[in-house]
Amino acid sequence: MFGVLGGLGFFTFGYGNGLAYLSKNPAACANCHVMQSQYDAWLKSSHHAVATCNDCHLPHDFFGKWRVKADNGFFHSLAFTTGAFKDPIQIKPRNARVVQQACLYCHKELVNHMLPDRPGGDMLSCVSCHPSVGHAQSITAQR
Repeated sequence: MFGVLGGLGFFTFGYGNGLAYLSKNPAACANCHVMQSQYDAWLKSSHHAVATCNDCHLPHDFFGKWRVKADNGFFHSLAFTTGAFKDPIQIKPRNARVVQQACLYCHKELVNHMLPDRPGGDMLSCVSCHPSVGHAQSITAQR
């Protein structure tokens, strides 16, 4: 049983070009046709020259990065294999929190006056005012 599951996992990893997802190359995100419009929009975005998919969609600490990468890898492959995802694709709340933390990681000095006055306090999401920063066309096309 373990051999069959291991073989199936190994085949799926190879067939799905799994090694590409371990890189920092943004084109890897477009391996799945569902993400092509997000990739194309990123190419036109203001962050294209300074941030890749990993910079915005993964935590900046070593363990957090690999935990989220593994979590997303499993759930993305499950959703794309079964077809159980919204079209256009939408970010999950847990991943939106990662994006928010990435915004603050790079821009904390600019927005420090807007940060909550206590840890865990409410704060407006950066992308609520800047929806097209990372994906110029894909976000604005949904409006």
